[in-house]
Amino acid sequence: MGITVDLDKCIGCTLCVRACAQNAIEVVDKKAVVDPEKCNLCAACIEACKKYQAITITKTSSADIDISHYKNVAVFLEQHEGTVAGVSYEMLGEGRKLADQLGEKLVAVLIGSDMHKVAETMVKYGADRVVYMDGADLKSFRDDSYAQLVSEFVDQEKPSILLAGATAVGRSFIPKVAARVWGGLTADCTRLDVDTERKLLLGTRPAFGGNLMATIVAPHHRPQIATVRHKVMKAAEYDAKRTGEVAIHTITPGHVKERTTIIDIVKEIESTVNIAEADIIVSGGRGMGKPENFALIKELAEVLGGAVGASRAAVDSEWIPYSHQVGQTGKTVCPKVYIACGISGSVQHMAGMQSSDYIIAINKDRDADIFQIANLGIVGDVMEILPQLIKEFKEQTQESCVS
Repeated sequence: MGITVDLDKCIGCTLCVRACAQNAIEVVDKKAVVDPEKCNLCAACIEACKKYQAITITKTSSADIDISHYKNVAVFLEQHEGTVAGVSYEMLGEGRKLADQLGEKLVAVLIGSDMHKVAETMVKYGADRVVYMDGADLKSFRDDSYAQLVSEFVDQEKPSILLAGATAVGRSFIPKVAARVWGGLTADCTRLDVDTERKLLLGTRPAFGGNLMATIVAPHHRPQIATVRHKVMKAAEYDAKRTGEVAIHTITPGHVKERTTIIDIVKEIESTVNIAEADIIVSGGRGMGKPENFALIKELAEVLGGAVGASRAAVDSEWIPYSHQVGQTGKTVCPKVYIACGISGSVQHMAGMQSSDYIIAINKDRDADIFQIANLGIVGDVMEILPQLIKEFKEQTQESCVS
């Protein structure tokens, strides 16, 4: 895949220079020169040079890939401030299952800084081999850095399957990896399987607003890439007896071509736990009436030691930050108890929480769709019911502390 300039046709008109948003082209001695490190092959210059046709882009096609060279299952391990994210253990668990079905190895790729011991631990969670890329500039996530390094990992290791979490990180850079390596990507999967005879990954995900489930295959592309929603797969279990290989690659400064600089990281301060990791979630919807009423949602969540969730309607109304959104366009959750307060139950919202062990729905509309999947439904005014629940749970907590 690359871009070339026909020097016989180029007249140095600079039309391509003006069209390039990446500042990747300059005219030297009346001829266009392209910097391949800056060019992202967007083809804007092709359109600008239509009259002279001096610029061409040659792209790799699936026909150029020999899929017989690709083998093994790879998983990307997401980390935050040196701690491996929960979704990564789910990827290890699912990757181990798929690798065993195929009779292949499981390879994990980890990017970070000073995480050598963590890399070694990942072997205990099912990886046969861990490729750890270490660098001082890799402590925090950046799209370009991760896309380049994981693409280089794919080019070197040639895994047949590559899995990553469908988190903000995975959704951000994995499509770039797929484009770079000409892989076939299925996003937001809720179920994975393999056709062992043809060695095909079967990625199942919601389609048409969650009204049906589609199973997607990429028979002509390698690697077969899938991003998987958090809390839908079983996490890998620690096995102290497991052994494996850890390959450490030191990434020198300047190796990664990065276009952004992290100035500061501002953390959202919350007294409740992250909804993706919570065993109890109390969620509010449009039925809460106004943003001030979410104080009741937060209070009940704190009493129960749970997390605060929200429907898309509440987030779109700017009553609560997006990080609390549960649903197809938010986070998929699977707590032990999910309490839906003033949430009617759109298909998109239910797709993100219907796997909860026990669902309690509070809504004044007895015909609300949320009652169709609720284990316990309470028909009534949420503004009257929530204060009673908070009072009762507080009394129960105090009695427990006394006893």
